[in-house]
Amino acid sequence: MNNIDKVKNALKDKPYDAMLITGQASRLYTGGFNSSAGVFLITPTDAWFFVDPRYFEMAQSKLTGAEILLVHKDTTFTGMINAKIDEAGISSIGFEDGYTTYASYKEWSEKYKATLVPAQKLMTELRAIKNRDDLEAMTKAQRVAEQSFEDILPLINNRITEKELATELIYRMMKNGADDKGFDPIVVSGPRSSLPHGVPTNEQITDGFLTIDFGVKLDGWISDCTRTLCIGKPSDEMIKVYDTVLTAQKSALAIISAGITGKDVDTAARSVIEDAGYGDYFGHGLGHSIGLEVHEWPRASQLSTDILSAGTVLTVEPGIYLPGRFGVRIEDTVYITDGGCENITKLPKNMIVID
Repeated sequence: MNNIDKVKNALKDKPYDAMLITGQASRLYTGGFNSSAGVFLITPTDAWFFVDPRYFEMAQSKLTGAEILLVHKDTTFTGMINAKIDEAGISSIGFEDGYTTYASYKEWSEKYKATLVPAQKLMTELRAIKNRDDLEAMTKAQRVAEQSFEDILPLINNRITEKELATELIYRMMKNGADDKGFDPIVVSGPRSSLPHGVPTNEQITDGFLTIDFGVKLDGWISDCTRTLCIGKPSDEMIKVYDTVLTAQKSALAIISAGITGKDVDTAARSVIEDAGYGDYFGHGLGHSIGLEVHEWPRASQLSTDILSAGTVLTVEPGIYLPGRFGVRIEDTVYITDGGCENITKLPKNMIVID
């Protein structure tokens, strides 16, 4: 993963001379080098990576396409960046306003010898489009997550707690090769399954629906998937709600293609849920893009004006949540193409019942 040339090309028609890249995910996207610190400064013709001694040797071995500059005890990031600003004749710099604190912005405005221009959109739009190599890496992460999910199925019973099951899932993720969890897994059971983003508790898993929302991080890429199981025999209404959510998801998957709006995709699923009488109980958007962060742009919701493009990776996760009773969410991840979408999620979606 090295997208320095893409950033250079994207800068050619921008009303600023250079781009300052400071967000961790955007640094990884740009240079394929993962670090908790460091700054890229890129123009249409040049690229520099400023890094402290903690990552200097790693950067030398892994980063290509940019001059690597060591920021040591006798220098500062702003001082060294200002030297390049002078050298390259830079008068304006785009910066990631979506990742920059107000305190940092004030400091940079006072110290940098160039005008700062909010330019989050440049990196957001670049990162929204994944190529086939990116997709392969994301699919690999998804397979690790799926294997981990299958590994914990035999552990599910009324004696294990939500938190214990979540911990077992994270352990399996790491054992199966993940670099980390993609996010804190959601494991909620019984009446608590009505909480879309419920936090696992020390309560034992109870009869009824068990929702597990999980993902791994592998080589920087994050996966995202949700499955809802049933502990004990489901009631007729539980079956109806589950089938409604599944039908809603299938309706959305059937129309996803490059050029459609995020709102239209959301509507395809939402109308199924509304027609079944549960429209008031689907309170979140249908999905979001995912990649080096779990929530990226574009999104699919009733508030979205985004037009989905080929190369976007999108979650499709309708749900119905009946407060204090139960909830169901089914989530897959798809790669959007000109003619439709490719579903990279392979876990079955029929209701799994654990006696």
